[in-house]
Amino acid sequence: MNIMTTRTEAAPHADAVQVPFVDLKAQYLSIREEINEAIEKVLHSAQFVNGKWVEEFEQEFARYLGVPYVVGVGSGTAALELALKTAGIGAGDEVIVPANTFFATAEAVSNVGATPVFADVDPQSFHLDAVYTEARITPRTRAVIPVHLFGRAMDLRNLEEIAERHGLTIIEDAAQAHGVFHGKTKIGASGRLTCFSFYPGKNLGAYGDAGAVACSQASHFETLRLLRDHGSPSKYQHSLVGTNSRMDAIQAAVLSVKLRHLDRWNALRVEHAGHLRRGLAATSIIPPEAPLKGEHNFHLFVVRSKSRDDLCKFLAQRNISSGIHYPVPLHLTKAYQALGYPGHGTLPVSEKLASEILSLPMYPELSHSQVAYLLEALLDFSSSGREPR
Repeated sequence: MNIMTTRTEAAPHADAVQVPFVDLKAQYLSIREEINEAIEKVLHSAQFVNGKWVEEFEQEFARYLGVPYVVGVGSGTAALELALKTAGIGAGDEVIVPANTFFATAEAVSNVGATPVFADVDPQSFHLDAVYTEARITPRTRAVIPVHLFGRAMDLRNLEEIAERHGLTIIEDAAQAHGVFHGKTKIGASGRLTCFSFYPGKNLGAYGDAGAVACSQASHFETLRLLRDHGSPSKYQHSLVGTNSRMDAIQAAVLSVKLRHLDRWNALRVEHAGHLRRGLAATSIIPPEAPLKGEHNFHLFVVRSKSRDDLCKFLAQRNISSGIHYPVPLHLTKAYQALGYPGHGTLPVSEKLASEILSLPMYPELSHSQVAYLLEALLDFSSSGREPR
């Protein structure tokens, strides 16, 4: 659940420092022996779908989060869809989602037969705006999906009050929030249906598609397990209509290895982000906010620039890759034009962000020299006069 627009151009100096947007090979090489051993065990077991490896990862991730249950599924998108079905959301229902998020947050709503209703976001945190959300509630509204965007924990207290007043279900999209705290509680331990993606580029990423739903109710746990496996409690017995969204055992084994490194990797991201934030403090390039310790894993390091496209090209000329998360607010995407949103100006914050945000390289394996080179390029651009004050 993390597709982006990445822009690169041929750099004039091939021997210059290279800063790719992400480097999954470097991460693999750092834990190669552990990964290869885990995969080999799965291959020797010949148990490739669900089974021991998946159950072990589910239990490990549940302990890590501090929640009773985790159900592994085929992808982060599937996690959202199955969570919605488990909550009883379907045809005729409306679900409020932020306009500034990856398409899958809304797509999952559509795929269970409900209608996504787009709300604007806060200009500082980029999280769902609670006041705007309440204004979008109708008699058909059944649920709301807040997104812990870019790896920053969303403060859900205002949204919880709104949901309680209107009888709404909150389903959390934590696709980018692995290992993040809000206060003393990890995202995923709220007891609500909370959805994770393990797409390879995530802080906790598989070597293919995978996802999970965390929850605290035994009834939700049992329903999710049925839904992911054709509604089948045992072979050729089907107690409800489900789908095929089982987690592959190899992905589970990989995730079990990586989970042991997650906190260290997150700490390195936070360290890199702190260096960049301090360096950008006196420039007109706006770095992401730094909330309380532990409340951001910097899955993405998203800056704002009024000259975003020029900045992107400038970085590419320095062999620095970047991306845009996300270039089109969901209410303006072609897929949702039938919902009748008037167009530009409807959700002004999301639309403004789409023209200004740029995601910079951010991953644990960045070297100090790469971070310094990136910062130097940002400062050069800022001082060049191309960034309006």
